[in-house]
Amino acid sequence: MNQKELEEKIIENYRGEEKMMILVFAQWCINHHLNPEEVYIRAYPDQAANPALREAIELTVPKEEAGEVPDETLLGVLSLFGNEDLAFVVTEEIKKRK
Repeated sequence: MNQKELEEKIIENYRGEEKMMILVFAQWCINHHLNPEEVYIRAYPDQAANPALREAIELTVPKEEAGEVPDETLLGVLSLFGNEDLAFVVTEEIKKRK
């Protein structure tokens, strides 16, 4: 595998993992009766039309069919991808529940 192929593979893996992070976020929102797009826009107001988020929302299932997504898991995943602004908004939502 040459350097270019390796770089393409790394980028492809990152994109796949990023999609999983977005799906975890969207399902967490659904599980807590939150609109994922509204929560996301609070963190990133200039990114209202996010195709990856819309795609993830389509893949979510009703809360009754979903497994639990612990708050700590979501916050950890967001942190891994540098989504500190979104993690801050999620933390605000967690505090509202308690």
